[in-house]
Amino acid sequence: MSSTTAPVAPASGLDGYFGISRRGSSIAQEVRGGLVTFFTMAYIIALNPLIIGTTPDKDGNLVSGLSAADPANIGPTIAMVAAATALVAGIMTILMGVVGRFPLALATGLGLNAMLAYVIAPQVTWPQAMGLVVWEGIIILVLVLTGFREAVFRAVPRPLRTGIAVGIGLFITLVGLADAGIVRPGSPLLQMGVNNHLLGWPMAVFVVGLILLVLLFVRRVPGAMLITIVSLTVLGVILEAVLKIGANLPDGSNPTGWMLNVPAIEGSVFSLPDLSLLGRVDIFGAFTVGPEVTIAMLMTVFALLLADFFDSMGTIVAVGAEGNLLGEDGNPERTREILVVDSLAAVAGGLGSVSSNTSYIESAAGVGEGARTGLASVVTGIAFLLSLFLAPLVKLVPSEAAAPALVFVGFLMLSQVIHVDWTDPEEGFPAFITMIAMPFTYSITVGIGAGFIFYVLIKLVRGKAREVHPLLFAVAAAFVLFFAEGVIGALIS
Repeated sequence: MSSTTAPVAPASGLDGYFGISRRGSSIAQEVRGGLVTFFTMAYIIALNPLIIGTTPDKDGNLVSGLSAADPANIGPTIAMVAAATALVAGIMTILMGVVGRFPLALATGLGLNAMLAYVIAPQVTWPQAMGLVVWEGIIILVLVLTGFREAVFRAVPRPLRTGIAVGIGLFITLVGLADAGIVRPGSPLLQMGVNNHLLGWPMAVFVVGLILLVLLFVRRVPGAMLITIVSLTVLGVILEAVLKIGANLPDGSNPTGWMLNVPAIEGSVFSLPDLSLLGRVDIFGAFTVGPEVTIAMLMTVFALLLADFFDSMGTIVAVGAEGNLLGEDGNPERTREILVVDSLAAVAGGLGSVSSNTSYIESAAGVGEGARTGLASVVTGIAFLLSLFLAPLVKLVPSEAAAPALVFVGFLMLSQVIHVDWTDPEEGFPAFITMIAMPFTYSITVGIGAGFIFYVLIKLVRGKAREVHPLLFAVAAAFVLFFAEGVIGALIS
């Protein structure tokens, strides 16, 4: 369907700039949607520091430059990463709202930060690792400005777009269930809750929240998701204050505790941010440490590039489809502006020493709440900037309170599945492999790559190569290299 409806006269300059009335929304709806998006992704402020802020580089230093050998340096470093994470996310999300005018929030990409911390940093210094992130963002920006990234975006056929949207719906459902502790690692692979039992108050909070959200939604109550998140947070604070539940610890102790944030205030609700990490970047250093490491770094940048490139593409398609914001060609308005901001976010993440920033699929939760324009992103960005000073309050929201919104959005996104002809394997299988690979490998990029490869392969076998856009051949070949990166790396070493 078209992303526009019948012309509606804007009620104000703000309305006209963002197209609020034209997209059937309102300022109140955008504010609610923006806040829901923030609450469903605010966990990154606490989680990114645990990944970026606790891992030493090849010299044994933390990202702050302090020695990892001294445990006393961990706390200050985590605080620095948290502040820089919120700052970069806030600025880039506001930029997406103002320039892209699309309800999409950005922050440090999970998976990308893990690759940086556990694969790249041990081989170089942290400033050099962040320099590689800057290069990755610059390359993506060049691809956007030359029209290549947008051309690839437009070349994706409808079945793959549908597979991407539905796959991300399944992916975000799994994220929500894992954040609530409902799905956990087990024997032989996964299990429900604690030893296949729903035990503990945090899981009860999630179950109550999911029931509440569904009932509010079917009753068409405005702000159903925001009401649910706030209500569950209040419930969580009360339960923690009375029962002292505590956190679910990494060593497996206290398995019935809170999965991510513990809803309790410790000390003052106000704190001054430490932004010392900004600009601690060595742009060229990673390419001067020796030929073997340099080749390995180039392969790693390639992997980062593909992951960032196609994660964002999938997220934009899925969020646009959920909000009926895609035009007849299957693309959102201002596609190039959206992609430019997304590319700049990767550069900003490197310059801020917090890893590549990318578009967040949690934005779909805000769209599910009613967000339709960039004003929602501005609200989300402002919330991130406020969290610089109100970090203890942000951490009050337990993942169990936000998880019902993610699960319900997964349900909403599954509605796209009707747009695939499942009786035709030529169309259906690439969409199917895209859908299942995302949650089963816990990677949006892997799902997109598998779908692209099978789409091209099936067309070639059927003698329909002319139906494949030339760019898809190049992308499929790049994904073959992506999947073979481990083998290539082993051969090089």
